[in-house]
Amino acid sequence: MYATVRRYEGIDKNRADEVTKKVGEGLMPRLSKLPGFNGYFLIGAEEGVMTSIGLFDTSQQAHESTRIAATWLREENLEAALPNVPKITAGEVVAHETNGAFKS
Repeated sequence: MYATVRRYEGIDKNRADEVTKKVGEGLMPRLSKLPGFNGYFLIGAEEGVMTSIGLFDTSQQAHESTRIAATWLREENLEAALPNVPKITAGEVVAHETNGAFKS
């Protein structure tokens, strides 16, 4: 399993709810249709920071999700709400544990 973590800083606090709604309605359905999709999480932190975690079977699929997310941001005209290029970490998941009870 491979993960892509994107950390967005400097998010317009007045538009954070809009970004969250659009991610749920537009980006998540698009990513979930990708081959190898295993999950997506959006974390809203303090101080204008949001982090996303995408899980995929292969590194190629994880990297494709980053390309799709960048394209989606432009299509949704969210560049002003997310003005900074995200810090991206991608790689193989080397350890994990779940209880199978993920809920949104």
